Amino acid sequence: MKPFGIGICLWFDSEAEDAAKFYTSIFKDGRIGTIARFGKEGFEHHGKPEGSVMTVDFTANGQKFVAINGGPIFKFNESISLMVYCDTQAQIDEYWEKLMAGGGKPQQCGWLKDKFGLSWQVVPTIMDEMQKDGTPEQVKRVMAEMYKMVKFDIETLKRAYKG
Repeated sequence: MKPFGIGICLWFDSEAEDAAKFYTSIFKDGRIGTIARFGKEGFEHHGKPEGSVMTVDFTANGQKFVAINGGPIFKFNESISLMVYCDTQAQIDEYWEKLMAGGGKPQQCGWLKDKFGLSWQVVPTIMDEMQKDGTPEQVKRVMAEMYKMVKFDIETLKRAYKG
């Protein structure tokens, strides 16, 4: 029996293919799979031209996604974000720069919105270790520094942890 899986579906107005190309260019092993197109059927519901892109299956860093051109009804908001865990400052810098490309907007505490409005968190893996293994005072210092940051700086977090 095939195990149950969970996938991620991202709703776009009409940018599904552009978004899939953007995300697959950023993450390792990124690839686009099946592109399904709208037919004449259901036009009264979707209003999309026959032959235009309906869905794009893609994989980024081993995670499977479906991007759908569902129209302008729904917009991304901060209640859902995708997290990119990074071991080094170079990784944080790289993913931050790539996800910000083309009109992204930085936000506090490692969050950003990409050019499509999707929220991301680019976070150092060491944060989990510090919060799990640190004393209450160490965690307090790290959190105080974290709240001052937009893009995370691992060395500043380490200094705060050490006191």
